[in-house]
Amino acid sequence: MIRLLTREDFIDVYTKLNQRGFGFIASKFSFKKESRISSAFNTFRLENTNWWDIPAVQTRWNKMISRDDNTDFRDYLINHHLKDKKNLKVLSLGSGTCQHEIYYASFNNTFSEILCVDLGLNNIEKAQKIAQEKQLNNIHFKCEDIYKTTFKENYYDLVVFHASLHHFSNLDQLFKDKIIPALKNNGCLFINEYVGANRFQFPKKQIQTINSALDIIPKEHKIRGATNLVKNKFYGNGLFRVYLADPSESVSSANILDTVYKYFNVVEERSFGGNILMSVFKDIAYHFVDLNAEKQTILNKLFKIEDDYLKENKPDFLVGFYQKK
Repeated sequence: MIRLLTREDFIDVYTKLNQRGFGFIASKFSFKKESRISSAFNTFRLENTNWWDIPAVQTRWNKMISRDDNTDFRDYLINHHLKDKKNLKVLSLGSGTCQHEIYYASFNNTFSEILCVDLGLNNIEKAQKIAQEKQLNNIHFKCEDIYKTTFKENYYDLVVFHASLHHFSNLDQLFKDKIIPALKNNGCLFINEYVGANRFQFPKKQIQTINSALDIIPKEHKIRGATNLVKNKFYGNGLFRVYLADPSESVSSANILDTVYKYFNVVEERSFGGNILMSVFKDIAYHFVDLNAEKQTILNKLFKIEDDYLKENKPDFLVGFYQKK
């Protein structure tokens, strides 16, 4: 079911107005699609308003991905899939502030060269400054449209996407014209991605489960950040608002895995859910950053709701490592 406009959209606009100001909202009414995309990635976000800001959720991801509470997906990639590898050349597309790539660059024996490409100038400039401060000489940056730039052919050992692949529209063109030629014959792909419904058009069952999860959270822990609004219900995202906020947002996310499988063999995939928790915690995550016994009990119940949902439904988020065919 396609939802063009929902009550959730009006709540989200009001919340963003309080959190980020009128300038951010006004930027979404640019007639230029590229400007709206750029504004989405150049804006520094209010802290602790999303599920990834909750330490207990991060620990949950670690356990689901690496089977170890203290080993995140980056260390799992390095110590498991890239164990004993040396002098790897890495291409990161849509790398944002390059926080993960900067971390990889600190392992200079494993990674001899990392190229980050992103459309957001603020992100690239911030990443360059951090890399210079850390005296990292094996990481480089490009602020360019990935479809318009060129890469060395048969050169990279690994291509990575960290929450960026779901922003690309013509996935087959991206893989056929950019990724496959750039990779060596034995090259690999690593993704940490949202692979759920396009434009967040969640099925009815998912929305019902999200609301069942919200029902167990006490009112005082459901106040949306920077507002007095209580998040009693999730109404689903409207297509119009998602597109207006960022025309690239989850534009072809549901097609990611089929495209990956066309060009790569699966080495390993690990789900970390998100079908329920992402929408539940949006704008109220800050309540669960610092925990007490009550909040921990609530989190445990929410985690079980998502785990039960995942038993019968495909995950919205996963980490995958693949070998070029």
